[in-house]
Amino acid sequence: MAPRVGVITFPGSLDDRDAQRAVRLAGGEPVALWHGSHSLEGVDALVLPGGFSYGDYLRAGAIASFSPIMAEVVDAANKGMPVLGICNGFQMLAEAHLLEGGLIRNSHGQFICRDQVLRVENTETDWSRGYEQGQEIVIPLKNGEGGFMASAETIERLEGEGRVVFRYVDVDPNGSLNAIAGITNERGNVVGLMPHPEHAVEEGFGPDTHAAMRNGTDGLTIFTSAIQHALASA
Repeated sequence: MAPRVGVITFPGSLDDRDAQRAVRLAGGEPVALWHGSHSLEGVDALVLPGGFSYGDYLRAGAIASFSPIMAEVVDAANKGMPVLGICNGFQMLAEAHLLEGGLIRNSHGQFICRDQVLRVENTETDWSRGYEQGQEIVIPLKNGEGGFMASAETIERLEGEGRVVFRYVDVDPNGSLNAIAGITNERGNVVGLMPHPEHAVEEGFGPDTHAAMRNGTDGLTIFTSAIQHALASA
């Protein structure tokens, strides 16, 4: 039986259907969840997708972090359920204090959209086990508030504990400290990243590669990693 992966839709979510598609292509069963519900419907993992929840009022992800379902997300995450936050979802996880630091306006003050090279720094999380240490992947990036910030003490701890999961390569596109693109919690079950792996899961729709245009599928491994973990834990 395929693991069931919940994808939560918030007012202003844009990539929830894309995340559901990624889950399906990775071999899981996507389950659509609504932000106003208190039920996770027995899922095995959770994805908080990208978008502009509540129009990014106050701070990106700030209002969504108080949605009714987030109480269930926090509880499930604290019990070890794999939880992935993509872009706006990463912002929500930071606002809900499931991940440290925060995301601020891009240093250049502009919205950015590009295929971004990342280096995989940590392959011990529920969402990155399928990669190789140091592997470079290409994942689409699109955000206006993607600059990862934290205190010097927090950055030192994240780096020292190996909790930086993905790092920007060649260019730091939004002014993130230490070119951090994604991090994990201490347990390794909660991961947030600003790039969008759900847009690099199917040939013909992903980033360009040397083999062919729009042929990149580097993001699929994030979803297969969690699904394989769920199968192994069943």
